[in-house]
Amino acid sequence: MDAPSSWDALRKQARKLEAQLDEQMNSYRKLVSSKGSIKVDAAENDLESGVDRLLKQLQQVNSQMQAWVSSGGSEMVSHTLTRHQEILQDLTQEFHRLRSSLRAKQEHASLLEDFREFDRTRLDLEDGVGSTEQALLREHASIGRNTGQMDNVISQAQATLGALVLQRLTFGGINSKLSNVSSRLPTCRDHLK
Repeated sequence: MDAPSSWDALRKQARKLEAQLDEQMNSYRKLVSSKGSIKVDAAENDLESGVDRLLKQLQQVNSQMQAWVSSGGSEMVSHTLTRHQEILQDLTQEFHRLRSSLRAKQEHASLLEDFREFDRTRLDLEDGVGSTEQALLREHASIGRNTGQMDNVISQAQATLGALVLQRLTFGGINSKLSNVSSRLPTCRDHLK
């Protein structure tokens, strides 16, 4: 991605990325609301990685805009940057929420499938159908699926941790902004305290 030099170029690039993200997020929302199977298909992976890539690009543009504002931007430019940062934060949080929801749906469907498989295996064993080797192979496959489910739960926990860290950084930034406003505007200082 080229590094735009002017504020207007950065702002246009941010708006373009936000529009692309909005379109991709709509598709991802539809995918999450309609998804009911265990299998992760290539289109789902492509859509998820595309949204993730666009979020990273928007983060880079916001960082460039922050550097531009830090080098002496006006109050209006600072307000515009804040709005773009809020949009990025909202999109990131929604993406993490949707991804967690999708993982939970897949895990639920997988658990149901495992239960059905367990029930079929139990019936087969009760009926005396199948050998001990087949029962061991089915048990091995079940253990493998359960390990995959545990990996999914761990990845969801890591995504949640990332969202919480992002929230912590946001709230930490709010405190410094309020301190900055109260130091610049003495009349507001009394109201903020």
